[in-house]
Amino acid sequence: MNAFAHVFDPHSSYFSPRNSEEYRIAMSLSYEGIGASLQSIDDFVTIMEILPGGSAQQNGELKANDRILAVGQGKDGKMVDVVGWRLDDVVQLIRGPNGSFVRLQIQPGNAPPGTQEHVLTLPRTKITLEAQAAKKEIRKVKRGDQELKVGVITVPSFYQDYNARAAGDDEFRSTTRDVRKLLDEIKAEGGVDGLVLDLRENGGGHLSEAIGLVNLFVPKGPVVQLRETGGRVEVLESEDKDAAYSGPLTILVDRFSASASEIFAAAMQDYGRGLVIGQQTYGKGSVQNLYPLDRYALGQDPGYGQLTVTIGMYYRVTGDSTQNRGVMPDLALPSAISTDEVGESSRDGSLPWNRIRSSDFSREGAFTPLLPELQQEHDARIAGDPNFQFAVSEISALEKMRTEKSVSLNLARRKAEREARAQEQLARENARRQTLGEPALKAATEIKDSPDAILGEAAEITADLSRLEPKFVARASRADKGG
Repeated sequence: MNAFAHVFDPHSSYFSPRNSEEYRIAMSLSYEGIGASLQSIDDFVTIMEILPGGSAQQNGELKANDRILAVGQGKDGKMVDVVGWRLDDVVQLIRGPNGSFVRLQIQPGNAPPGTQEHVLTLPRTKITLEAQAAKKEIRKVKRGDQELKVGVITVPSFYQDYNARAAGDDEFRSTTRDVRKLLDEIKAEGGVDGLVLDLRENGGGHLSEAIGLVNLFVPKGPVVQLRETGGRVEVLESEDKDAAYSGPLTILVDRFSASASEIFAAAMQDYGRGLVIGQQTYGKGSVQNLYPLDRYALGQDPGYGQLTVTIGMYYRVTGDSTQNRGVMPDLALPSAISTDEVGESSRDGSLPWNRIRSSDFSREGAFTPLLPELQQEHDARIAGDPNFQFAVSEISALEKMRTEKSVSLNLARRKAEREARAQEQLARENARRQTLGEPALKAATEIKDSPDAILGEAAEITADLSRLEPKFVARASRADKGG
C-alpha cells in the first residue's frame, strides 16, 4: 500500500489501523492503558519505565526491568503466553478501554531463573505522555556584573487532542495551550530577559497549532498561505489581537524541524518577530489530508486504517515556499545532522520549490542590522567555550566517519578501529574536562551525556539580543520619524 501511495510523492502514505492509533496517540499525547513504557529484550517484553499518573505507578508493584510473560483480559480472562511475541502485538493486548482491567503475569527483572512469577490486576486509565509535551526551564546568563534570565520552552511536536476537542471538552490538550500556560508561569515567576523556543527534532503536527503558536508572539494577521491542487489560494490567519509574549525571542531549529515547525519559524522570521538560529530546516512544504478508510467498511468491523494524500502546498506570507529549501537560519549553529542525507531535497519524487504572490502583512521589525554584532559576539564566545568546542569536535568526527564508504572484514582490524575511535572520543572529553577543571576519565565507557552546548549558546545569543534589540528598536523608531 505504501509503495503504491509513494508513487505520488514522499508524503502520500497508508496508515494501517495500528499505525493510525499510534498517530492518534502522538497527536493527542494520551492513550488508555496502564502507564508503562515497554521494550522487547531477548524475546521478553520488558518494562523500561513506569509513567507518572497511570495505574502501574499507583499500584507500585510493577518495576523497571520486570518481564511480562502472559496477558489476560479482565479480572478472570484466560492468560495468553506472550513470550516471543512482537512488541506491538503485546501492547495491543495491554491497552484497552478506560475503566477495564488487564492481568499481567510478571517475572521480576532482578530475580534469578526459576523464581515464582506473580499476577498483577491493573485497571486501564487515561495516560498523559508528559515527557512529549512542551516544557520550560530558566537559564542564568552572565553579562559583566549583571545576571540575565533566559527562558527556554521546548516544543517536541505540534499536538492536539482532536477527539477531546470534537467531544466539546473545554480542557483539551494542545501545544498552544501548554505553551501559553508556560508563558504565564514564567511571567508569574518574575519574567525573563529573553526567550528561546526550541523546535529541534520537531517534525510538525497540527497546522492549527502552528498558527496558534504564532499568535502567542504576533498579534492577529496572516500566518501561512495554502494553495490547493486546483490553484485556489487560502490565507490562514491568527485571531487574537494581543500577543502573550512581546520580549526578545529566538527560535532554535535543526534539519529535523519540519512542516508545522517550518511554518512557525518562517512566520517569525518574515514578521521580524524572532531570530531563527541553528540549521537549515527539513523543507517539507506540502499539505496532506487524512482520509479514514473505515467509512467504506459497509457495516463490517472497522479496521481499514487511513490514507494521507498530498493535496496542496504551503507558502510563507512572503509568497515563498518552504518546499525543499526549508527555512534558512539568521545565525547558523553546527549540527550533527547531514543536510545531504536528511531533508526533503534528498527524497525521491519530492515536489519542486516555487512561489506565489505575497499576502498583505506588516513586519514588526528586522534583525539584519543586529546580525554582524550578534555574529561577532557569538564567534568570540564559542572560541573559549570548552563545551561548544567539544560539540564541534564530535560533529567533525561524525562527518569523518560518514566519508568512509567501506569497512574491513578482518575482526582484529575492526576491533582496533573501534578502540581507536573510543580513545579519540575519550581524549576529546578529557580535553573538555581539563579546561573546565574537572577530573579526567580513565575509559570511554565512563563518558556520560555532555551538556547541550547548542542550547547553551542559543541562550547566550538570546541574552545578546535582549541587550541589542532595544537599541535597534530606538534606532528604527528614529529612522521612521526621519523618513
